[in-house]
Formats: sequence, C-alpha cells, structure tokens
Amino acid sequence: MADVFKYFEDLHKMPEIGMHEFKTSAYIADHLKKMGYEVQEHIGGGTGVVAIYDSGKPGPVLGLRADMDALGTKDGGAAHLCGHDGHMAMLLTAAGIIKEQKLVHKGKLKILFQPAEETSEGALSMLKGGAIDDIDILIGMHGRPIQECRVGQAAPALYYSAATHIRYDIIGKQSHGARPYLGVSALDAACLVVAAANALRFDSNVVYNLKATQIHADAGVPNAVPGNATVTFDLRSQNNDVMDLMIKRLTNAVKNAAASIGAEAVENILHRTPASIITPEVTDIIAEVIKEELGPQALIPPITTAGGEDFFWYPKERPGLKTGFIALGEDAQPGLHDPNMHFDHSALPNGVKLHVGLVKKILG
Repeated sequence: MADVFKYFEDLHKMPEIGMHEFKTSAYIADHLKKMGYEVQEHIGGGTGVVAIYDSGKPGPVLGLRADMDALGTKDGGAAHLCGHDGHMAMLLTAAGIIKEQKLVHKGKLKILFQPAEETSEGALSMLKGGAIDDIDILIGMHGRPIQECRVGQAAPALYYSAATHIRYDIIGKQSHGARPYLGVSALDAACLVVAAANALRFDSNVVYNLKATQIHADAGVPNAVPGNATVTFDLRSQNNDVMDLMIKRLTNAVKNAAASIGAEAVENILHRTPASIITPEVTDIIAEVIKEELGPQALIPPITTAGGEDFFWYPKERPGLKTGFIALGEDAQPGLHDPNMHFDHSALPNGVKLHVGLVKKILG
C-alpha cells in the first residue's frame, strides 16, 4: 500500500486542467505499462488512458474509472481541489496489486483514467474513443466531504443531480443616457429575464433549483444605456426528464421576457451533466465489497448530492450499461473546490481495497 502515497505525492504536484493532462496521462500510462498492462493512450483524441487485462476466458467486462483533471485557479494555474489526485493514486495502486496477484480469472478488466470531468468533456471524449464499447459494468468512485462520509466509511451509491449552466446573450440597442427611448436597454431586459426565471415552477415532488448566478451589462461609460448583456443560470435536478423540461421552459421564458421590450436572447449551454443512472444490482455488489474489505461498520446508506458528475454520460449515452458509483469517506474539508481543500490521506488505502475487492468479486 505504500505505493498509493508515493503516487499521490507525485500526482498532486502535477495538476493540469481538463483536456491538458499531458504530464499526468503520460505518468499513468508509463506506470501501467511497467505493470504489464496493454495500454491505450490519447483516447478520443484527448488525454484519456485505458489499461486492459484480459483473462482470455469467458466472463463480464468490468470497467473501473478515475478522473485526472485539476481545477483552474485565479492566478492562471491549476490545483487538485476536488481529490482527483487521490482517485488516480488509489486506482493506479489497485492496478498494480491486481496485476501482481493475477486477480482477473475470467472476463476482462478495463481501467479508465478519464480527462476533463470538471468541464463535462471527459466522459464524452472517452465515449467518442470507444473506451466503453465492450464494457458490461462500469464503476466510479469519489472522495467525500467530512459532512457526508467519514474516513473508514463508504456508501454503495452516490446519487448526483443533473447540472446545467446556460448563458443567455441579450441583444438590445445602445443609446445615450439622455435619450434612452432611441435604444433598447439590454440591462432592463436582463432584469426582466431574471424575474421571469424566478417565477418558473416545476414538479414539487422532484428536488430542483434554478437561479441566476451572473449578470454582465456595461456600455463602458455611465451615461449610456447598454445594448448588450449576458445572464448566466445554474440549474439542478435529481431527474433528467425534469432537467430537460427546465431548460426548455427557461429558454422560452428568457426569450419572451427579452422580446417584451424589443430585445433578443440567444441561448448558450456552457456545461451539462446528467443525473445519476445507477444499477441496483451493482450497488448491492459494492455494498458487499465494502463490508468485506472495510468491515460491516464501514457501510453507510447511499448519499444524495446536488453536485454534478460527468460519469453519468456513460449510461446516458449507452443504455443497458450497468453502473455503480462509490462514495468514499475522506474527511475532505472545508469543502470540495475550496482553495484550502484537504483530506485525510489515511483514506487512500481504503479506496485501493475497494477497487481490488470489486475485481475479486466480479472477475475472480
């Protein structure tokens, strides 16, 4: 298990933003090759890496996935503030143990190191590259904040919400502040857009929220009415069908609100991830592995979060794919994506054990 701390130390020091994980992917691919895996690189034209261990015998194809990207920082750099360095270290260490102990006795194991989870591009690039075309069961894992899951604990399912960011470009007509009647205020239109969005209501039986998070409007001087503005919204829902409806109704409301004073609104979807699509039988397998590898006391109930995760593009785009997602207790604090985020490194061996245990259970 000592390898997991060395891998973590190395990977933590080379943070790279999504689709630019060049050093990270090369480091991972090099270690996987040394372990004896068949390694595929540059999946989908990006930085994705897939390692393959084929038993040569009939059986399921199991995929284990970790994300590689770091978050961009205000100074133009990058930092691992969501724990992806830990995810990679745990899966890379497990890969070494699995190969050394020859744990794949049937079927095939595919280990996916995916880029760009934070920008929602990574899973789609892996899909484009055919990384999961032959996979029957795909399992992901994410370390959790101290408020949700403590070190030594794990949940067999983590239910993420669908998340969408939409920017609307509001197009009016600039005018002098002394003659506003000669123009169309994009700023006024933006205010009407926010009010219209706030009046929308959806199924009260489904948890959702919709709110404006950014407004920009500036003619460059204080005595001019701006002719252009942007309004950005963040949408969340635990149901993919409700998210589709939210996007449709929000765009209609925004366009109508802008048009009511002669402005135009143009939709730009910046980011989108589906809500969790998880297979109950895989959740049951994960629960068994948690109890076997970490002890019965480690198993806690499934967790629901308003956060998003691009892992669920895999089952969304590949209906019939069986999926599971593990919540691993890491005592991350003060919170994921916080500039001061840190977690208890003693959790790393637990993640290794769960990955190895899944291979024993499904391919042993």
